[in-house]
Amino acid sequence: MRIERHWWNGDRSLRGRRDVYIRTDGQRWEVEAQTGGIAGRSKLHPCPGRASAEILADAWRGGRPEWREVVA
Repeated sequence: MRIERHWWNGDRSLRGRRDVYIRTDGQRWEVEAQTGGIAGRSKLHPCPGRASAEILADAWRGGRPEWREVVA
């Protein structure tokens, strides 16, 4: 799986950091919501396609303006 898109909430503290990832292998899609950085907790949700992954990622970000897309 490769990261297609990645957002974070701009909070640098481990306690407050939140990340949302969209990943794909070209056929399967998944969205991961992560709290507390790499060592933190996460929820992974498979999606049937890119559109549904985008919708779920947007919902998990809650439309808050502090979220920033991380560009590789």
